Amino acid sequence: MVIDEPDPRRWRILAVTLLVGFMSLLDVTIVNVAIPSMRAGLDTTAGTVQWVVSGYALAFGLTLVAGGRLGDAVGRRLMMLIGLSGFIVSSAAVGLAPNIETVIVARLAQGATAGLLTPQNTGLIQQLFRGAERGRAFGFFGLTVSISSGLGPILGGLILAVAGEDEGWRLLFLVNVPIGLVALVAIARMVPGPAAQPDRDTRLDLVGAALLGLGVLAVLFPLVSLEGGARMPLVLLVLAPAFLAGFVQWERRVVRAGGAPILDVGLLRRTPGYAGGLAIQTLYFTGFTGIFLVLSVYLQDGLGLSPLTAGLLITPFALGSALTATLAGRMVSVVGRRVTVISLTVMMTGVLAAALLVPGRAPDALWWVMVPTLLLAGLGGGGVISPNFTLSLAQVPPAMGGAAGGALQTGARIGSAVGAALLMTSYQLVETPPGDALQAALFTALGVLAVAMVMAVRDLRVAGGSVLPS
Repeated sequence: MVIDEPDPRRWRILAVTLLVGFMSLLDVTIVNVAIPSMRAGLDTTAGTVQWVVSGYALAFGLTLVAGGRLGDAVGRRLMMLIGLSGFIVSSAAVGLAPNIETVIVARLAQGATAGLLTPQNTGLIQQLFRGAERGRAFGFFGLTVSISSGLGPILGGLILAVAGEDEGWRLLFLVNVPIGLVALVAIARMVPGPAAQPDRDTRLDLVGAALLGLGVLAVLFPLVSLEGGARMPLVLLVLAPAFLAGFVQWERRVVRAGGAPILDVGLLRRTPGYAGGLAIQTLYFTGFTGIFLVLSVYLQDGLGLSPLTAGLLITPFALGSALTATLAGRMVSVVGRRVTVISLTVMMTGVLAAALLVPGRAPDALWWVMVPTLLLAGLGGGGVISPNFTLSLAQVPPAMGGAAGGALQTGARIGSAVGAALLMTSYQLVETPPGDALQAALFTALGVLAVAMVMAVRDLRVAGGSVLPS
């Protein structure tokens, strides 16, 4: 009998891969505070420069599942080396771009390569960790997601404050180059290659990838276009159900024929916790991500604060998440889905307090209300992401771990796009006074988070209080 011994380097490997994941996720939010600077520096319109943010999110969401499946098939080290190399080159291209057109094309490439990188994190955790250790590993992954989202605005504000707003936005991207080169060497030396995945199937489902890509594109493209003010692409939303239904039917056909699907959709039906976890993931990011965007707009445009001050005021959420993400990762192996329900309750309490106390406050008084309310919301938010990944992927076969994890992260990207459009629309419908607009957006976020809570309670009842398999 051969005993499957865990890799003794697994925690060091995790640290390297999470550094890479942090870089790719940070670039989703770090540019939000730089949009005014980029618009002035590149002499372009607000709608055009919005594609610097939206294009990244679009390309990121399109490649996540395919990137995860490629990692399952040909090895995670190879996909990380390819993805990170592309990410470094495209980051340099954005930072050195002479015009807005080059910036947008390079950001699309940067998002696509980030989509190849990020699902390798969850795939490696599935591959390298078991039992309670897996919960701890996902705790660090959840910490990375929360911190990268929360620290994006403040890091962006700091860089702009030091380098100057005229050209400082370029450093937001160029800083990825030296960090990425160091990480590239570490990945080549430490991350296990294909030999560590003896059960891998190297066949690729190109038709399934195309159908899923078209379905995700039909959802994401209209939403990110809406953020830039374009409404005509919304007609594409009617095509999304057809593409996604075609994807499901095709994947079932591939499985029946003994092929290798890009994502085994049967996981949604036969794998306990996966379908519910995917719904919770999508809904949580719908309610969660847009909060940072509307707060940034409120603080800068509504109250006239600097990017750095706005970033500092939002930072308590990230600090709260940092305190609870790893703790929740440890607790999930003991209390299961209950940790998600408790965490959502705490987070919603913090968001509700912010919605009631922040609007109408003078800038000098904001510190006294935003720090405690966003800290409370962050303490709750830090306990949502990592336990949900752990419980959703607990019984997914490692050979499908990258694709299944990529699907969860695609849900997060779609949720983020829907949430940004939904909350900004809520904000703009009210618009004046800015405090009322912020309150409308935050109450909209609470409504979405309440639906996530319903799904978490439902999943808890279905699971009957069970915890992770050993």
